[in-house]
Amino acid sequence: MTKVKVCFSLFGDEFPIAYVTESLGVVPTESYKKGDVIERSFKQKGISMKTIFRKETAWELGTDYQESYDVKEQMDQILEPLKNKTSIINQLEAKYKLECKIFIVIVMENGDTPGLYLDIEQIEFANRIKAEFDFDLYANPYIDSIDV
Repeated sequence: MTKVKVCFSLFGDEFPIAYVTESLGVVPTESYKKGDVIERSFKQKGISMKTIFRKETAWELGTDYQESYDVKEQMDQILEPLKNKTSIINQLEAKYKLECKIFIVIVMENGDTPGLYLDIEQIEFANRIKAEFDFDLYANPYIDSIDV
């Protein structure tokens, strides 16, 4: 089954994450500060790994990976709590020189692809807050039934 993950990110050099949370009245699903160590789950014996640090501060609201054939469902989950807060988001962007991005990650299995449809309301919201869209598509291999 295809899985979809959507994340709204407000990011920049340095800004007070708690103030953003309070201003928006929404608890982020993830946040981090510039200079924080990026945790890595891969560790192998005998291999030294270089420590990597966050290059920016971010406040994010996202879904986990969800089985879905319609990206709009995950978009609505993330944008619903934010849609009436465009003026607050714009004020935060101006005050702290922040940027907005909406990430859409799709993992396709066995050639199954979801509908990739953004409605007018989603597009207008992104435009009002000057957000970019970032799409990541992962097509896991599948066996084609056609003889080659």
